[in-house]
Amino acid sequence: MSSSEENTAPAPAPRPARLTAAAAVCGLEALALVVGGVYLLVMGVLGRPDQPEQAEMGGITLAVLGVIPLLAARGLLLRRSWSRGPALITQIMALPVAWTLLRATGALIPAGIALAVVAVTGLVLIVNPTTTEALGIGPARDA
Repeated sequence: MSSSEENTAPAPAPRPARLTAAAAVCGLEALALVVGGVYLLVMGVLGRPDQPEQAEMGGITLAVLGVIPLLAARGLLLRRSWSRGPALITQIMALPVAWTLLRATGALIPAGIALAVVAVTGLVLIVNPTTTEALGIGPARDA
């Protein structure tokens, strides 16, 4: 076997648009969690909340929770099968938060609608057969 035959591996199939969109949704959620966490942390330190310790701890918690969808987004982009689990969990965890926001008043209702739309969109993209097959989870199609 010549060296040219050894180096010619089949080119990987292009990443499906649904997989890229699912990664984008997870990345957007990660960004929102980190920004919200930093905001709470800064307001806890510099602002005058009733309970600064609670604001600071909430900010740290949100920022750390933002790492989960960030890792899931990176894994989805790299087609790692393990990334589907954290991505699904993130979407499922967002639904009760969206429900709580929808039951609130004022500007929280549009935020709840936006979060619900993002979470449902993420769920649909992640459980899509094209996405699962691209991650190597679903049954391979016979060619």
